[in-house]
Amino acid sequence: MKHQLQKLIIQALEQLKRNDQLPKDLEADVQIDRTRDSGHGDYASNIALTLGKAAKTNPRELAARIVAALPADENVKKTEIAGPGFINFFLTPDASYTVIKSVHKEGGEFGRSDLGKNRRVLVEFVSANPTGPLHVGHGRGAAFGAALSNLLAAAGFSVHREYYVNDAGRQMNILAASVWLRYLELCGEAVDFPSNGYKGDYVFDIAATVHRDHSEKFRCAPTMIFNGLPPDATPDGLGDKEAHIDGVIDRAQEILGNTGFRVMLDTALDAILDDIKRDLTEFGVEYDEWFSERSLAKSGAVLDAVTSLRNAGHTYDKGGNLWFASSKFGDEKDRVLVRENGVPTYFAADIAYHLNKIRRGYDQIIDIWGADHHGYVARLKASLQALNFDPSTLEILLVQFAILYRGAERVQMSTRSGQFVTLRQLRGEVGKDAARFFYVMRKCEQHMDFDLELAKSESSDNPVYYIQYAHARVCSVLRQLNEKSLNYDQRQGLDNLASLTEQHELDIITSLSKYPEIVESGARNHEPHQIAHYLRDLANDFHTYYNAHQFIVENDALRNARLSLILAVRQVIRNGLTILGVSAPESM
Repeated sequence: MKHQLQKLIIQALEQLKRNDQLPKDLEADVQIDRTRDSGHGDYASNIALTLGKAAKTNPRELAARIVAALPADENVKKTEIAGPGFINFFLTPDASYTVIKSVHKEGGEFGRSDLGKNRRVLVEFVSANPTGPLHVGHGRGAAFGAALSNLLAAAGFSVHREYYVNDAGRQMNILAASVWLRYLELCGEAVDFPSNGYKGDYVFDIAATVHRDHSEKFRCAPTMIFNGLPPDATPDGLGDKEAHIDGVIDRAQEILGNTGFRVMLDTALDAILDDIKRDLTEFGVEYDEWFSERSLAKSGAVLDAVTSLRNAGHTYDKGGNLWFASSKFGDEKDRVLVRENGVPTYFAADIAYHLNKIRRGYDQIIDIWGADHHGYVARLKASLQALNFDPSTLEILLVQFAILYRGAERVQMSTRSGQFVTLRQLRGEVGKDAARFFYVMRKCEQHMDFDLELAKSESSDNPVYYIQYAHARVCSVLRQLNEKSLNYDQRQGLDNLASLTEQHELDIITSLSKYPEIVESGARNHEPHQIAHYLRDLANDFHTYYNAHQFIVENDALRNARLSLILAVRQVIRNGLTILGVSAPESM
């Protein structure tokens, strides 16, 4: 109904332009909102107030002109002008029932809109370093990114889902060195493993693959590695773990050579990336592209980005490093682009990657990062501004990591130390549906405590169970209908919707009519949690109705009308759960 009222106002404005009562080039963004007080009608628009100045007309007088030009509509009982120029719409009693007919007609398409028509959006999410399995912290970014992508698609945007594979840089080098040291242990060498190496069991598994494929080809005495290196960090605070691991990497590259080191790195990368892809697929997350960081260096894109900043006069040399003067563009301090050894920083690659995104022609670029990356936002936007790109094209959404609790005990997690709960373990314990739903119940920037016991419970306190149960209950009603040798007559049901006069029924009809608005609002504000909250409210309305009334009544017309209503509920629940990546079971 909201969209229909918008169309009526747009038609009225076009008529006023043709009658020279409004400027021909006047552009209008027509907003329709539900009224808070039924005494002010069902919907209201402030269009006369927003256009009054541009039209050089008193808003209340302009509102009167718009109302006079409104086309007739069978669903609009009357219109009133209120206050300084609000236009209030009062709908006919039958108007509210049209939403049920719309749901039945549109099915899985109900709620979709053309808000983002002809707009291309790239959504990059998760993009966890391929240095270990995905853990429960990454799961929230995965669930949020996938749900947001689905929500934008439902609102008419053309969405490209992308994962940026950090398959180059220092962290990958630390991983490769860690694999080699575990490989040496499998060869029988006694290794004093660095405190800053990757210690998870998965590193042993990768090292075992190297040992199986290459036997002892890469074996050497640990003294060749560790002699002369800066001392590792000790529990009493002595030593330098960063300098130590960098020394280990240098020795590994020197002893193994480029070919041997790449065996360690590529074996680790392939194993972990395959594991990540499997995890995400089983979590219901699919990508259109896996973009390799290495490809940027190979194509010369990183060097081109650095050269562009240099040619624009935004770089300088200091201490042997090449710096980007990002503080001139709002960053808190300048940033290194190229280190003294000639190796570009991760930041330089990130600039190149985002220039690549922009040059692919997207209208909007959305990055979904962990909250620990908040310090990168200003510097990245500064780089785009320095290269004369509109930084507002890029929106960076920060997702707080979920904190997992087992009872009252918080689970400590660290990828480097190998102490973490993997996303796969979480799925195995609570299931994909509960994990996906729980992850998107809050705004992405809000902290989240993941209640493991609640996610597993089969009670009304568990929101995903409560919503899925509403869907299953409708299916059970249809089974009961079949057991009674009765059939649902859709035509009769839709023709007798006026018999739905119980307050519970009217409440559900109002809830159903809000769904398209929730989809648009959620897409516009990048808030998939709006869908989650809406579904919880709709399920509550349905369960209340289910407990208060019989659906399979003797009166054929009323029975089929009520079945039409609850089937619409089932369809909308299914549509919303699909956006969130959650299944809609027919029995529970």
